[in-house]
Amino acid sequence: MTKEVIVIGGGLAGSEAAWQVAKRGVDVVLYEMRPLKQTGAHQSGYLAELVCSNSLGSRLPDRASGVLMTEIRCLKSLLLSIAEREAVPAGGALAVDREAFARGVTEQIDTQPHITLIREEVSRIPDGIVIVASGPLTSDKLANELSRITGEEHLYFFDALSPIVETESIDMSVSFRASRYGRGQIAEGDYINCPMNEVEYEAFIDALLGAEKIPLRDFEVAVKTGVRAGPHGYFEGCLPVEVIAERGRKSLAYGPMRPVGLIDPRSGKRPYAVVQLRQDNLIGNLYNIVGFQTNLTYYEQDRVFSLIPGLEEVKFIRYGQMHRNTFINAPRVLLPTLQFCKRTSIIFAGQITGVEGYLGNIATGLYAGWSAARLAHGYDPIIFPQTTMLGSLCHYISHAEPKSFQPMKANFGIMPPLDDGTKRNRRQRSQAYANRSSNDLELFLDEFNN
Repeated sequence: MTKEVIVIGGGLAGSEAAWQVAKRGVDVVLYEMRPLKQTGAHQSGYLAELVCSNSLGSRLPDRASGVLMTEIRCLKSLLLSIAEREAVPAGGALAVDREAFARGVTEQIDTQPHITLIREEVSRIPDGIVIVASGPLTSDKLANELSRITGEEHLYFFDALSPIVETESIDMSVSFRASRYGRGQIAEGDYINCPMNEVEYEAFIDALLGAEKIPLRDFEVAVKTGVRAGPHGYFEGCLPVEVIAERGRKSLAYGPMRPVGLIDPRSGKRPYAVVQLRQDNLIGNLYNIVGFQTNLTYYEQDRVFSLIPGLEEVKFIRYGQMHRNTFINAPRVLLPTLQFCKRTSIIFAGQITGVEGYLGNIATGLYAGWSAARLAHGYDPIIFPQTTMLGSLCHYISHAEPKSFQPMKANFGIMPPLDDGTKRNRRQRSQAYANRSSNDLELFLDEFNN
């Protein structure tokens, strides 16, 4: 019986996994290569650093991410508790101060007596019980090792970061504070909104479509060497703003720039389109441009985004950028328990499995931690009911069609359908899924604890 677990990767999944193992009395060696070896997206040496967005998704209990949030809160997630402690206003979403969140996670890991944190790159999978949570920016050496042990090519896609701007540089005589449909924690509104009329929107689209992009050299090299990619190399849930615009001139107005639920106080009417900015840190001096992941050159970001009303003189703290995300072909190599089918003492967790979204990474890390601790104590891993969002995610990535496998966020479409014959509208169906998840998880945990 092994009394030590090795965790590779100190991101969201790895940090949560290490904590869950340690809380069950098993010693953990947690490897994190940063800051000795940095990635193309991270900026600090903190564990669990958020790079793409500062939002963990909707808090609303009848939303898919809200269901998953409720589940992992019930399962006593460390990272969710820190996220809720370090939350910043974001309407119905749970958004955090990035630095405070990552610092809080790092402090908890550093002071956990059963966890030994080692700052070095791992290039070989060691013997024993191992959780691989190396994330979407897995180093080349470890990626080659994973290819060797799985016998599979790595899929990949390009992910993109939204720009972050200085709050004082936003023109509030043009912009206005509001949350969609008045849902917010701050009375005047959690978001800063930059409204556009039709003429302004069309001029913006023209500039965006004609802007210069940074060549995806890594993508070109990958294609030439035969590494497989999803359609267009991008993950559909995190498309660059310019790629969305290429799909049709109105696509942004019906996407990240949709104006529904917002009224411009200057006109008393709904804008034609709107660009929203969300608070990025607790003191509120930084905001990120929501949904504006991009691969435009820095010069073009200055030029094009200054056409947005209220952002004419905006100061960028971080420009948008692209980075490569790596994930395994999970349906070919993983069991529903997230164990590697050829060596069940290896458990995968986080975005490298094909589970997308911060909350999904935390949830699979929690699950991997539970499973690894059980293995260390001589028990088999448990399988959560498929009627829970966590159970559905794990079932999806282990049962999807391997040839067309793409990363998946929490959503009701992957859950078993409601089979009671009741006719419901969309909102009622969502609530029914949430109720079923809560009830079935409670029954499962009662049985498990007994």
